[in-house]
Amino acid sequence: MIYSAHPSAIVDDGAQIGEGSRIWHFVHVCAGARIGRNVSMGQGVFVGNDVSIGDDCKIQNNVSVYDNVTLEEGVFCGPSMVFTNVYNPRALIERKSEYRDTLVRRGATLGANCTVVCGVTIGAFAFLAAGAVITRDVPDFALMAGVPARQAGWMSAFGEQLDLPLEGEAEVICPHTGDTYTLSDGTVTRREVQS
Repeated sequence: MIYSAHPSAIVDDGAQIGEGSRIWHFVHVCAGARIGRNVSMGQGVFVGNDVSIGDDCKIQNNVSVYDNVTLEEGVFCGPSMVFTNVYNPRALIERKSEYRDTLVRRGATLGANCTVVCGVTIGAFAFLAAGAVITRDVPDFALMAGVPARQAGWMSAFGEQLDLPLEGEAEVICPHTGDTYTLSDGTVTRREVQS
């Protein structure tokens, strides 16, 4: 077996799970799921059929990754955070044909107990604070907090808040990595140090 799974986990036949992935207590992975290498899924995680999870993701306890959710490489899903896939659910009305896609780009952090309402894109290395409710697209490197979430700053790929204004033109160097972050036209870009 190229991945490890606790005996209490249920991995349906057909699920694709990459080498080195770890599946903990009471996890359920549905048959159509595509999971990359070195993914960690904590206790009580559910992964739907139409789900793609990239390499090196960490999905903490009690997270349900429902159909139409895509996590790129290195996404962190904090404990009990929530994805949805129907915008206006009703128990008495079937809406499986109305699932909306949710995309979480590389390196993003989704804090504990935050909620991501379906149909949005979370930018690369964005950081959603604990308890935030995301109802619209989030830019790369954005720090989002509150209900509904508003941008509160910018975060580095290292995971520290950058000394950049929300708007305007500015540049800062990450003290941990030496990477340069440039704010221009409401967008932050990163120039990595060449090794």
